[in-house]
Amino acid sequence: HEREHDREISELAARHEEEMEKLRAELKEEQRRLLDELRLQMAATHKAEQEQAQLQSQTLHSLELEALRLTLNNMHTSQLELTQSNLRKEKETALVELREMLNDKRAQEVAILQSRHQLEWEKSREQCLKEKEDL
Repeated sequence: HEREHDREISELAARHEEEMEKLRAELKEEQRRLLDELRLQMAATHKAEQEQAQLQSQTLHSLELEALRLTLNNMHTSQLELTQSNLRKEKETALVELREMLNDKRAQEVAILQSRHQLEWEKSREQCLKEKEDL
């Protein structure tokens, strides 16, 4: 009876050991599967994070380019306004100089005409006096 009892205990222990080995194998398989899933999820998360970082980098780059474009545009506008202002001043200066030059020329012409008129008047007067004397 005792031997049979020992034999049953041995069989139970052997069965228990087999089931424990089977459970350990299943547990290892489950761990392996979960690790594979975790690796895949981590890889997908990593890829998504990289894509997000790249998108943010591109967005930042685009914003920087837009800021540079706006700055350049503002500088160009300021330069154009300054150039227009300088051209306007130069034009006004040239017009003043031209007006002065024309006024000087007109004054010279008036002086010449007055001088001619004076000479012709003197000539006419002398001629008139000469004709009076002749008469």
